[in-house]
Amino acid sequence: MQTNNKMAVAPVGKLIWQMSIPPLISMFLQYSYNLIDSAFVARLSENALTAVSLSFPITTLMNAASIWIGVGVNVLIAGYLGQKKQDEANATVTHGLLLAFGIGALLNLMSLLIMKSYFRAFTNNEEIYQLSIAYMSVCSFMQIPNMVHIAIQKMIQATGNMVAPMWFQIAGVVVNFVFDPILIFGIGIFPAMGIRGAAVATVAGYLLSMILAFALLLGKKQKVQVKIKDFHLKKQMIYRIFAFGLPSFIMNALSSFVVTFVNLFLVAYSDTAIAFFGAYFKVQQLIVMTVNGLIQGCLPVMRFNYGAGNSERLHSAFRYGTVLVTGMMILGTLAVLLFPAQILGLFMASEAMRSFGISAMRIMAASYLFCGLSTMISTYFQTTEKVGSSMAIQLCRQMLFLVPALWCLDKLFQLNGIWLAFPVAETATLLVALVMMAWHRRKNIS
Repeated sequence: MQTNNKMAVAPVGKLIWQMSIPPLISMFLQYSYNLIDSAFVARLSENALTAVSLSFPITTLMNAASIWIGVGVNVLIAGYLGQKKQDEANATVTHGLLLAFGIGALLNLMSLLIMKSYFRAFTNNEEIYQLSIAYMSVCSFMQIPNMVHIAIQKMIQATGNMVAPMWFQIAGVVVNFVFDPILIFGIGIFPAMGIRGAAVATVAGYLLSMILAFALLLGKKQKVQVKIKDFHLKKQMIYRIFAFGLPSFIMNALSSFVVTFVNLFLVAYSDTAIAFFGAYFKVQQLIVMTVNGLIQGCLPVMRFNYGAGNSERLHSAFRYGTVLVTGMMILGTLAVLLFPAQILGLFMASEAMRSFGISAMRIMAASYLFCGLSTMISTYFQTTEKVGSSMAIQLCRQMLFLVPALWCLDKLFQLNGIWLAFPVAETATLLVALVMMAWHRRKNIS
């Protein structure tokens, strides 16, 4: 009840800071895995960096599925707590864990089955192909621990406890960061495993995070608990978890689609272009998804007050969150605009990569601000059960506008046109999001 009172009566600005900083840090850590892997692997060779870049759409899709279940559980639990339905909130915890284990195992298997044909479609370079298989054949096993620890993280965050989940993610990232160089290059008693060592370090980090997450959920009294007594599967609850998390899944899964689709265009230019875009996209995801962590901190505040029928606090949280998101996206844009050479230096960029990569990063960075604003509007629709509108915004961003922009601008401006497609698509998406928001308000749908 203490958490309920805080969500209902605490000053909105202070509450959002308290709720947002831990998931912001958590998302930063979550998306640092691939960036850390790429930074160390790039020291092996550009082909190794290309291999990790080609693997990125698969790992991104796996992360998207984890966030799908996690956000769905988070929204449902926060809503039940706002309505003071403790038993339903506890049942959601159990459903979420079962879904995380089941879907995690399925995706693990699917990844192993498709990776050979997937990598063959993108490269004729036998070394890059073999490096990709070596990396992904291990990295596939990250999915169950990844999915479970994100689900538990979101369950605990839904109660208003945003700090504790941050620690088990920090532990996982520290393990990944420490063991990446040890296992890649061979230090002390550990043999040099090359690119496979980066994947082993990643899986080890996720596994530790899952173990600590379970210890937190089961070993300490939380505001929600695993319901075992009188538990039975509820189709409607499973449906609602999928439905509430679907917009977040689409946003993240379409990132996988974007990388895959862009790589199809870049194949016509060079392997270096593919390696660059893979490295750049990890930086973009780190910025965008860190800001998304802030947005996810706003989500339970908005969802709780929507469930409690307090529209004034709901809209206040939306406005305050929008200001914070805008400010952070401005900082992210400035970082990429001012320091592209230094960022590429993290990936041991060759002169060939730098020759087009510096200007490409500056062009694509122009899209960040538009992305933040439209994502905040999409989240507002998500929390107020306008799932269709939320999904439409994500589809516009990464499919309906981006795909035609890529095709047209590639024809007109060659390689530079591919980079220009991103700010063009984000600008158009923001305009659509603003029109949809104005339409809903005129219709008094809130």
